[in-house]
Order: sequence, then structure tokens, then C-alpha cells
Amino acid sequence: MSKLEIVASLLGLISVWLTTKQNIWCWPIGIIMVSAYAFIFYEARLYSDLMLQLVYVVMQFYGWYYWIYGNKNSEELKVTKLLPQQIMMWTIVLIIGSIVLGWLMKKYTNADLPYWDATTTAMSLIAQWLMTKKIIENWILWIVADVLYVGVYFYKHLYPTTVLYAVFIALCFLGLRDWRKELKTVLVR
Repeated sequence: MSKLEIVASLLGLISVWLTTKQNIWCWPIGIIMVSAYAFIFYEARLYSDLMLQLVYVVMQFYGWYYWIYGNKNSEELKVTKLLPQQIMMWTIVLIIGSIVLGWLMKKYTNADLPYWDATTTAMSLIAQWLMTKKIIENWILWIVADVLYVGVYFYKHLYPTTVLYAVFIALCFLGLRDWRKELKTVLVR
């Protein structure tokens, strides 16, 4: 456990809580948090997670921009949901991404838990993309990923991060509930 991990965990809590409230400040705080976690995961030899944090930096900037300017009608970005064929497509992407990344990590690195790490990474990338677009299914993916992350981080003795991801699960349920409320109002209009 390091001071950096504790600070990153606290920033993570703030960032995800702000995301559940659809507060634009979730993005800049998230940038700082994922940057810190890149160093933490390097030290823990969780290289898929390290790469994920680097992608997250870019995704955080994209999400920040998209939530402000992404709607072509200049209206506030609304919560939406996936169509069944989109769910199938993302499921296939998740399976292929997990297998390929896990194999690459096992073959070319000394990564611990390469397939678990790859699966949570693929799931998180998809969830992050859906979150930037305010697609409600992001919360379901985050819940599943965070349950897996709790096990991985506990195994790696990253205890503040384990606690953080356990709290993330609760926050994800809150986000899902709150975004469902907004989705109902969007569908009624």
C-alpha cells in the first residue's frame, strides 16, 4: 500500500460519484486518477491494467469533450440504451478482446493473471466507451468488471484499490438507478 494508491483511490471515488450524477467534473478528476493508477499497475505487474489506464487518459479527455460538445443538436447529451444487435456486437468484441489480449500478455510479458487482467481490461474499455456516450448499459458492465477487479486486486495485495472497487460496485448500482430514471424521462418525451 502506498500513499499514491490511497490518493488515487480517493480520486476514483470522487470521479465515479460525480459520474453517477452526470457532473462534468468527473472527467478532469478521472484524468488525474487514471494517471496515478498507471504507475500503481506498473509496479504490480498488471500490464493490461497499465495499458488500460493509458487509454483511459485519452478516453477521459474524449468523454469530457463529448459530454460538452458531442451532441450535434447542441442540446444536453441524454442517456440512451443499446439495441439488441449492439449488445451482441459488444459481447463478441469483449470475448475476442479478452482472449487476444490475455494470450498476448501471457506470451510476451511476465504479467500476473493475464486472462483475468485482459478480461477486466476489455470489459472496462467497452464500459468506458459506453459511458462517454451516456449509454446506460455501461453501468452493468462496470458492475461485473468491478466484481472481478475486487478479486484480482485482493490477490495482488492492493488493498486500498480492492476497497475502492468494492465501493465502485455500490456506486455503479446508484449510477444505474439514477440513469434509469433519466432514461425513463427521455423515453416518455
